[in-house]
Amino acid sequence: MSRPLLPRPAPGDVLLVSTCYEDGKAQWGGLLTKIGKDRDLADGGVRLRPVENPGWDYVHGGDIPALVPDGGPVPPVAVLVDIPVVFGEDGPLLVDLAAVPGRGVRVPPARLGEILNGLLGGALTFDDLVRGMDRSGMYMGDAGRPAFPVPLAPPGRSFPALPSTDTALLVRTSFDDEDGWHALLDELGGVDEDGCVGMDDDDEEHAPLTALVVDDRAFEGLHPGEVPALVPPGEHTTLVALADSRTFAEPGRPLTAVDLYDTPGLPAVLPCHAVGSLADNLEIGNMDFFEFVAMEGVQPWWERP
Repeated sequence: MSRPLLPRPAPGDVLLVSTCYEDGKAQWGGLLTKIGKDRDLADGGVRLRPVENPGWDYVHGGDIPALVPDGGPVPPVAVLVDIPVVFGEDGPLLVDLAAVPGRGVRVPPARLGEILNGLLGGALTFDDLVRGMDRSGMYMGDAGRPAFPVPLAPPGRSFPALPSTDTALLVRTSFDDEDGWHALLDELGGVDEDGCVGMDDDDEEHAPLTALVVDDRAFEGLHPGEVPALVPPGEHTTLVALADSRTFAEPGRPLTAVDLYDTPGLPAVLPCHAVGSLADNLEIGNMDFFEFVAMEGVQPWWERP
C-alpha cells in the first residue's frame, strides 16, 4: 500500500503528524489543546506544524523515514500523534529521522517544547532520549529503569528490508556459534517447510512461538533501534525477535524482542521459551509490549515461582 509523502518542513519547523483517523478525520486526542496548535515552542525558535492526511492512518513510527521526500535535507525528527496518544493519553512519539531512522521515544507533552528545542539546538541527541527512557519507552518516565538498556547502534549503517509476514520474525544477528543457532531452532520446535519455527502446540507450560526464520549475514550486528524501519509496511508483523550474541552466551537462550508499534525499537530480553507468550498477548491485545520489559532490580514476573 502506497502512502502519501510527508510535506517538507520549513527551517525550524517540526512536523506533528496525525496517524489516527475516524471517518477520515484526524484525531488529536487533546494534544493540540495541551501544547497549543501551530505555535512556537518555548524560546528556542522551534515551531510545531500539525499535518494530516487520511493516507497516514495507522502509519507506524518505523514507516515514517520512507515517507520523507527525497532531494532535500532530512529533518532530524517527526512527532506522531498515534493511537496511544489519542486513546491512551500517552506522550507523543518522537521518531528519529536522521541518526538511526525509525526508532522512537515517547515524551511528556509538557516537555515537548523543551526536548525539541534541545534536539534541534544541539543540547540533546536522540541517543540521549533513548538512554533516558523508562521501561515503557517514556523519556524520563516513572515506570522504572529497564534491566537491559537499549543498545545504541552506530549511525549510518544500511540493512536490507526484512521479509513480509503477518506473524513474528526470528532474525539471526550473531554468527559465531553455529551449533548454538541450531540448538535454538530445535528448542523452538524446529524449522518447517515454510521456514518457520513452531513449538509443539501440546506444550502446556509455554505458549508456542510461530516465527519466520531469517538466517542471513546481511543482518549481522543488527540493533533493536534499526529494526522498525526494516519491516515492510502493509503487513502487521507482530514483533521481531533477534538472536544476538546474548542468545548464545547466557542460560535460557534469551532473545531480544523488538517493539514495532508503541515505542519502535524498544527491546525486551526474554528467555526464548517466553517469546511465544509475548507474541500471543500482543496479537490478541491482552498485554502491552512494555509489560515484558524487565525492570532493573526487580525479578521479572515470568521467572517467579
